[in-house]
Amino acid sequence: MMLKSIKTFRWKSLISPWQQADIWVFLIPLGLSILGGIMIRSTELNQIKPEWWKPWIFPCSILATVLVALVVIALYVAHEYWQQWLIGGLAFGLIFLKAFLEAPKWAEHILIAVVGLCLMLLCARWRYENLIKWHWVIFAISNVSLVLVMIAGTSAKGAQRWIAIGSFNVQPSEFAKLSLIITLAVLLSAKNSATMGSLARSLAITAIPWALVFLQPDLGTSLVFGAITLGMLYWANVNPGWLLLLSSPLVSAILFNVFLPGWCAWSALMAVVGWKTLPWPVRGAVGAVAINLIGGEAGHIFWGLLKDYQKNRIITFLNPEHDPLGSGYHLIQSRIAIGSGELWGRGLYHGTQTQGNFVPEQHTDFIFSVVGEELGFVGCIVVLLIFWFFCLRLVMIAESSKSNFGSLLVIGVLAMIVFQVIVNIGMTIGMAPVTGIPLPWVSYGRSAMLTNFISIGLVQSIANYRQRLKF
Repeated sequence: MMLKSIKTFRWKSLISPWQQADIWVFLIPLGLSILGGIMIRSTELNQIKPEWWKPWIFPCSILATVLVALVVIALYVAHEYWQQWLIGGLAFGLIFLKAFLEAPKWAEHILIAVVGLCLMLLCARWRYENLIKWHWVIFAISNVSLVLVMIAGTSAKGAQRWIAIGSFNVQPSEFAKLSLIITLAVLLSAKNSATMGSLARSLAITAIPWALVFLQPDLGTSLVFGAITLGMLYWANVNPGWLLLLSSPLVSAILFNVFLPGWCAWSALMAVVGWKTLPWPVRGAVGAVAINLIGGEAGHIFWGLLKDYQKNRIITFLNPEHDPLGSGYHLIQSRIAIGSGELWGRGLYHGTQTQGNFVPEQHTDFIFSVVGEELGFVGCIVVLLIFWFFCLRLVMIAESSKSNFGSLLVIGVLAMIVFQVIVNIGMTIGMAPVTGIPLPWVSYGRSAMLTNFISIGLVQSIANYRQRLKF
């Protein structure tokens, strides 16, 4: 009976559940994860213990045996959903393996990427419409986990962002990004979403996780929430002038304290925007000026709420040389590393800054400096083009989605990835403050990696179940 099942088994059924998905959106995250593993290994060459792989032999043997058993059972049963059981078993086995092993960060990065790939395949097979009836539950669980971080979380480097679960440190703020995307997609997919009432509801929803994350404190992730919200509101046809008015207090907070004439010009511009776009022209113009005046004064209050290390990051962004051996050390060494790569780079594992461990936190926040030093300007451009092409594929999926909910979900994921790429690369070259935002799939970070893969799994579900025209 088993032999007959194996003979009649069609190997094309292995990929049939994902045949409508976008192959590039599968391959690019996987390729970036492999690149990240290679770059992280470069930062660890002087730290890896000899024969680190020996403790893996016995657990890997057990895992291989379990996987073979799962494959045999799947082939014998030939059930419609056997792929989910197989992939789920693989993901569980790899997580179990990680819990009992001490491995270099590059090997752990690859292992978590494989787990993420399994979760991505599972999500792509699952119908994304089911999220609509569960979005409040997901949002509530996400916010409860953020509250738990404040009560019983673990602290590191001045922030309390993680929850310890066994040998894992889970960062709920990463998964909160996805829960916010799902919730906003449901709210904005309704009719008449481009109204002041819908805008107010969306901002109220965003304010809850934003405040909880800001209080950890995690300024970088709270900025990601803002980028996600603005991107999704724009795609939902909210008036662009309203979005500009929403962002104006942040600009005023900077200009008011740095260049007062610039603040006056900016406030006048916002008054015109308020006059032209809001339902009440006179009150809109006056309100726009008042909001920018409050925003300018609130800059002093906001500055007082920041932790010392956050203040140092902003000061360092403006003038890295004011403390070259302290808060400015990261940025100065990162720029030296990227600049020393020149056109073609110094070669893989031959970067002097990287191999000399001159750049702190190089495997996480400053991983792009490894790319710049060892692969050069050409390597940096290739990475940027890969991200550009990946984002282009996401826009194509959003445009071809069969529902507003699916389209908005893709745009939320797109906004999250684009903002993180811009800020991460920007801070390594001195164009943005150091905020601790990772480079998607390339930087080391377990929670961030899994969140990115699950997000792309949902995007693939939208691509997999979109309607296609037949002629």
